[in-house]
This record gives sequence, structure tokens and C-alpha cells, in this order.
Amino acid sequence: MAQSVAVKPTLHMLCGKIASGKSTLSAELAAHSMTVIISEDQWLARLYAGELNHVADYVRCSAKLREAMAPHLIALLQAGMSVVLDFPANTLANRQWMKGIVEQSGANNSLYFLDVADDVCKARLRARNQAGEHDFSATDQQFDFITSFFVPPTEAEGFNIVVMTPPA
Repeated sequence: MAQSVAVKPTLHMLCGKIASGKSTLSAELAAHSMTVIISEDQWLARLYAGELNHVADYVRCSAKLREAMAPHLIALLQAGMSVVLDFPANTLANRQWMKGIVEQSGANNSLYFLDVADDVCKARLRARNQAGEHDFSATDQQFDFITSFFVPPTEAEGFNIVVMTPPA
């Protein structure tokens, strides 16, 4: 009789500017067994449809969503499910929130840092906006404003950081 080895669940987190490839990577990570994806863009688009007209709206609604989701994320991880958290880990405050989930759940963690140049992200963003298939769109000006708050992760934060750069 074969014995199964319990694998400790992992909270997969994504750090990267708008259109750096976070949602694409999250879909790849979520393809693994016993792994679910929780996408901020999808939840915000459905819960706050028509209410996200300004960056301040996003900040307000995102904070509410994080508060509501934390206990659910902890429960999923404690139940043995790995979670791909497709929320931006782009500021120290957001990463501290995520660190709290890791600590409270006892899960492993992987923080994927998508290190993509602004001009590449903007080109992808324009194409994504044109296609209209993504739950989140932004102008170049909004990209610049939101990116002004971006803080790359450091090892001192205590995450298992995986740096990902696109091919040259």
C-alpha cells in the first residue's frame, strides 16, 4: 500500500508592474494540483463594477477586499490548498499583509518578482486595453502614477523571492 506524503501548501505571490505578466504567470502556477487562484482584478470587477473610476476607488475597494479575503486565504492554506494570490505585491504594505497570511497559515511562500521594463509593460498594457479581454485597464498616465508607488521586494522582508526577467 502506497503512502502519500503530505506536501505543505504554498502561498504564491506576484510582484510586478501593471502588464508585467502577473496574471499570465498566475494561470501557469494555478495549473498545479491542489492549487487555486484568487485574482484581485476578477473580484474587484465583479464586486465593484462601475465603481472603479479613479485610483482612489481602487485603493478603497482593494483594502476592503483584502480585509474580507484574509481569513478565507488562511483557511484554504490550512486546509492544504496552495493559493496563487494574483494581488499586486508591489508595496511594502501589501507584502506585509501577505506575510501575515503566510505566518498565520503556516504555509510555505514564493514571491515571484517580474522584473520587466516600463516601456515593455506599457506596450503590453496598450495591447491588452485594445483587446478588451482583461478585467483591468489603465492609461499610460495611470500606469506612471501607480508605478510611482512600486517598491521591489528585498530579502530582508523574509520571502522566498524568485526573480523573473523576460528574455532579451
